[in-house]
Amino acid sequence: MTVETAATPLAPLLSGLDARLPGLLALYEDLHAHPELSFQEFRTAGVVAGQLRAQGWEVTEGVGRTGVVGVLANGPGPVVLLRADMDALPVKEETGLPYASTATGTDPDGNEVPVMHACGHDMHVTCLLGATAQLAAHREAWHGTVVAVFQPAEEVGGAPAMIEDGFLDRFPRAEVCLGQHVAPAPVGFVGTRPGPVMAASDSFRVTLFGRGGHGSSPETAVDPVVLAAAVVMRLQTVVSREIGPAQTGVVTVGSLHAGTKENIIPDSAELWINVRSTTPAVRDRILAAVTRIVRAEAVASGAPKEPEFTPLNSFPVTVNDAAATAFVQESLTEVLGEGRVFTLTQIITGSEDFGTFGTALGVPSVFWHFGGADPALYAGIDPASLLEDGLPDTVPANHSPHFAPVPGPTIPLGVTALLAAAAPWLTRTTTPGA
Repeated sequence: MTVETAATPLAPLLSGLDARLPGLLALYEDLHAHPELSFQEFRTAGVVAGQLRAQGWEVTEGVGRTGVVGVLANGPGPVVLLRADMDALPVKEETGLPYASTATGTDPDGNEVPVMHACGHDMHVTCLLGATAQLAAHREAWHGTVVAVFQPAEEVGGAPAMIEDGFLDRFPRAEVCLGQHVAPAPVGFVGTRPGPVMAASDSFRVTLFGRGGHGSSPETAVDPVVLAAAVVMRLQTVVSREIGPAQTGVVTVGSLHAGTKENIIPDSAELWINVRSTTPAVRDRILAAVTRIVRAEAVASGAPKEPEFTPLNSFPVTVNDAAATAFVQESLTEVLGEGRVFTLTQIITGSEDFGTFGTALGVPSVFWHFGGADPALYAGIDPASLLEDGLPDTVPANHSPHFAPVPGPTIPLGVTALLAAAAPWLTRTTTPGA
């Protein structure tokens, strides 16, 4: 991807980026081939810290267990926070790429699992390290202080761990927080919106109790597998029958485990449930309905004891500050061109913990998505139509074992987007909104 910047204030910050791209590509392929699970990003954190130090940043490691924070002070001016997440997922990669992951890791339950960067966090790290390199190399082109946050464990909510580790007191207090996520949209396009941009998420484990027995004599047992099946099916009615058509909610049972053998009725079953919502009222309604259904089905099945609910993680709604988002969209359009920066028509039902930083600091946040998919996959499709029609079925989305951004054009887009988003604060004589 070539970004035309000659006539923009951002041009000095992007000078030399083309020469840096081969190194960034090699970095991306290395990170992709060596993914690490949440709070286990030791190698990744070491790579990040080493690169930041080589660029001249002040570096702190081990923030929130495995997080890395770089600080670069460049005279008086605003403090801007730029954030990337580092963790990967327990997914077996099926991309067929020459740098595909063959890594395994140990999940929180002690199981060995395949590990893959199926959500693009390796791209996020690469792009932020590209942006930090450009900022360090061109200090004459900006002023202020940048706090580069490489966050662990986004998939399970790692941002609060950094806040709890004294983040607010240990580092310069940002005036704006900026972050991005690679998406399966065509490379070259960026989307965001003011206000709520990503949904809240609540995940929990439900243990259903039965009474074990021989598979040949089900009348002597209480079968938790049948109970679990009834719960799964009934939960599908929560959104379709209890949430209004103009509201947004999602209920997913992502895991169901029970039993060890085909002729043994187990004495328990376990469900892992995820709920997405966009307003507090919808969230409360969905969670109440899930709880009611699980308990009622247990009673209907004659379960010997009530189900147990164990929280796993929770993410708030990601909210973009309207004024700051307008400045970011204007700057992105200035450098990427008209027709490349879209205002999303609706909230994304995926979730993020990025907003934790802005909320804790009490400052505006802006989060956007940038395309990383091969444009050939969208031949004959108007990119604007994706806002209403969604992705084609043939395009692998985040968390798919086939998800893989095309790194050549995606890396410069991600670096450019970060610098462009920060530019309204770092390259102007007055802070936006001042």
